Amino acid sequence: MRLSLAPQGLALAIGAGLITAPTLAQQVPQQQVPPPAPVPAPVQAVPVPAPVQPIALPKLNATQAAQLTQMLADASFAQGLRHDGSAQPPIRDNDALVRAALDYARAVHSGRLDTSDFQENWGLRPQPYDPLPGFADAVKRDRIAQWIRALPPPYSGYDALQKGLQAYRKIEAAGGWPTIPAGPDMGLGATGARVATLRKRLAVEDSAVDPAGTKFDAPLQAAVQRAQRRYGLNPTGVVSTGTLAALNVPAGDRVRQIMANLERWRWLPATLPAKRIQVNIAAAVMTVFEGDEAIFSMKAVTGRPGNETPMLQSKIHSIVLNPPWNVPAGIAAKELFPKGEAYLKRNNYKIIGTGPNRRIQQQPGPSSALGRYKFDFNNPYAVYLHDTPSQTTFSRFSRLESHGCVRLEKPSELAQLLLRNDPEWQPPQIQAAIDAGKTLRVPLKDQDQVAVYLLYWTAYASANGTMNFRADPYGWDKTLASKIENRSAVTAAQR
Repeated sequence: MRLSLAPQGLALAIGAGLITAPTLAQQVPQQQVPPPAPVPAPVQAVPVPAPVQPIALPKLNATQAAQLTQMLADASFAQGLRHDGSAQPPIRDNDALVRAALDYARAVHSGRLDTSDFQENWGLRPQPYDPLPGFADAVKRDRIAQWIRALPPPYSGYDALQKGLQAYRKIEAAGGWPTIPAGPDMGLGATGARVATLRKRLAVEDSAVDPAGTKFDAPLQAAVQRAQRRYGLNPTGVVSTGTLAALNVPAGDRVRQIMANLERWRWLPATLPAKRIQVNIAAAVMTVFEGDEAIFSMKAVTGRPGNETPMLQSKIHSIVLNPPWNVPAGIAAKELFPKGEAYLKRNNYKIIGTGPNRRIQQQPGPSSALGRYKFDFNNPYAVYLHDTPSQTTFSRFSRLESHGCVRLEKPSELAQLLLRNDPEWQPPQIQAAIDAGKTLRVPLKDQDQVAVYLLYWTAYASANGTMNFRADPYGWDKTLASKIENRSAVTAAQR
């Protein structure tokens, strides 16, 4: 079944007996009875664990070797571990073929990258995985094919993305799509050669589009709107600069974009918590899951390029009502101190300390940059989810405007959802605390703490299998796709 996306303590009791000296018939003045000599505790031998015998590389029979060679050739390409689809030279040596299988298993199960390949703000890291025991067992029981099939992440989102990879590889192999020349905006009623090219371009991805003709009619307008939704653009039906740029991204770049997103799926744990919050950084959308069903979604604002929102995994442990904003030193130095003390006072900022150690804190209130709610989770980047007094950004289709934290469109609804099982913090109590204006931290009960994932999805499939793409604002897709191919080349050379 494909998925949609307490340690026990040990007590040791030790008892001790009291030793009572016998009563003496006669007492000798000033004579003390010496205490009994302590009896040394018996020395217990500590068992030495037997050394773990390394598992030898299994020996393949001729049929298994041929089967594995073919599967690796097909699977590595199908899973997006390399962009080049040319035939790979066959591996004749048994141990080299086994090492190739183990390398493939690690790559497709927990990621192609080496630890040194990760950027600092790629905070999602896969769990260590040793494929040798499972592979040795598969060889012994002659179940190599089943072992291969069970390696990829067990998520329907990954499966759908892999199908999208196959579709866009075919498009690339067939020559891709035509580039639409620059020119004025194209809308309803436009005619000419550029409209003809637009039709051919859209028809490659959308089978409902008639590729013939030079007129921009109502059906073509609807096709443009479908394309704009697939690319996360405002569905105006007019081909302007942004739409033109999205349509002119080469098919090969879309393939690499899918490869990068497949890799990010491999960094996730084998089982996602059924109760979780996911933020798609690239699309600036937050979704709440319960029982693996999306129950609530809202727009978000994520980090602008240069102030990237990091990818990470954590757990929301508390909600701060009426939070103050402790302004990061970099923001204070570059953006706030230069505006002068009058500006700071007018906007409810407080300077704390003097000299080089002074810092800025914005006091809680309706104009605070954090609004009325802050959702805290442990992470090394000092980011969090929070409210904002500025609501205009949520009406935009591009919402990468923050310094790295995630602003929420409907934070009060999220707070009520997370506190719904706490009788002391129902909506009236929450609102009363907000109205009081004082800063208050509300810890979530252990069972109500919720996992949070900040993810960078720029390619994904909708429920009907249609591929959706978003811009790569941080340039992470191209970087990651290049690292995947480079690492594949290195591991192949080391066999």
